[in-house]
Amino acid sequence: MRLGCHTITWGGVVGHAQGVTSVKDLYYRTNGAMEQAVRDIAAAGYEGTEMFDGNVADFADRPGYLRDLHAEAGLELVSVYTGANFIYDEILPDELDRVTRACRLAAAAGASRLVVGGGARRAAGTRDEDYDKLAAALDKVADLADDHGLVASYHPHLSTIVESPSELERLLPRTRIGFCPDTAHLAAGGGDPAALIRAYPDRIRHVHLKDLRRDPLEFLPLGQGELDFDDIVRAVRETGYDSWLLVELDAYDGDPREAAEISKAFLDGLLADLGA
Repeated sequence: MRLGCHTITWGGVVGHAQGVTSVKDLYYRTNGAMEQAVRDIAAAGYEGTEMFDGNVADFADRPGYLRDLHAEAGLELVSVYTGANFIYDEILPDELDRVTRACRLAAAAGASRLVVGGGARRAAGTRDEDYDKLAAALDKVADLADDHGLVASYHPHLSTIVESPSELERLLPRTRIGFCPDTAHLAAGGGDPAALIRAYPDRIRHVHLKDLRRDPLEFLPLGQGELDFDDIVRAVRETGYDSWLLVELDAYDGDPREAAEISKAFLDGLLADLGA
């Protein structure tokens, strides 16, 4: 298994303000400097990165720069993360246009994977048809990724209609997109991350690792919270998945490089103990 780190910790997750009035421009992004993030991730000993679509879009006129930045640091840009509502018919074409741009930019920058979250919760309550709409949209996302030489996976996320194990079960049989388990989001949604990984062994295409404390809810570097990563990594190995594990931490009260180093040291020890 190869270890990567998301640049989200260098600035935290935000959205492009223009998206409030223009859905096609609603990128995820982090406001930290990507150059510093890449250098810090390399110094912490990782082999790859994941970036938000909005940060990759910042280099739309010079995609070679991101390739060179990673190459000089000895890293790969593994994956790009995007998301959308996906259940509202009127805005879906604009959302898919944005996903198309994310795929194009990801491929140009050298990424091999697209990770997507989403599925809006309606103010009036979720309808069963929302899972059909989300599934159909995710199949289109998978097709767009295929068209650009990328492998797509869906990331369950708090605040969407796919938080809990039962909601994940409502979605996955309806769509062909891959599954990206995020250990902390699955746990915060009431699930056992290792059990859910074992439940969908043929769907795993990407893995996000982060720890958490449940009360009060806080995402943490690996080994600093409550999750059983020994069992989680064993579950991943049992599925036959033998590829990238991406550390992802939304925020850290301190130097983000320190957080990356804490998680890397923990994973190195864990994988050594497991003989992985």
